[in-house]
Amino acid sequence: MGSAIKVTAANFEAEVATSSVPVLVDFWAEWCGPCRMVLPIVEEIAVELAGKAKVAKINVDEAPDLAAQFDVASIPTLLIFKNGKEIDRMVGALPKVRLMEKLKAHI
Repeated sequence: MGSAIKVTAANFEAEVATSSVPVLVDFWAEWCGPCRMVLPIVEEIAVELAGKAKVAKINVDEAPDLAAQFDVASIPTLLIFKNGKEIDRMVGALPKVRLMEKLKAHI
């Protein structure tokens, strides 16, 4: 059973950059209402696509260096990485069907 992985600067390389499957990365914060709306959707996607894709969460307050590295200006921002490179970017609270569509296109 999959679940979203908490990612920090310490494990970004192992969990995202060198992943053998596409990774959906959710940049979020506790105080962000739209982010809290997206979190259960992100967790559902992690379970449904376990083994085919990976889902990671990055708290921008705990990892501001990663937020800056990927030019995350507003949250939630969801990035899709494949082979260690950002290949898609979505900003705002998007519906599950839209996120699944985007991610499945890269599986």
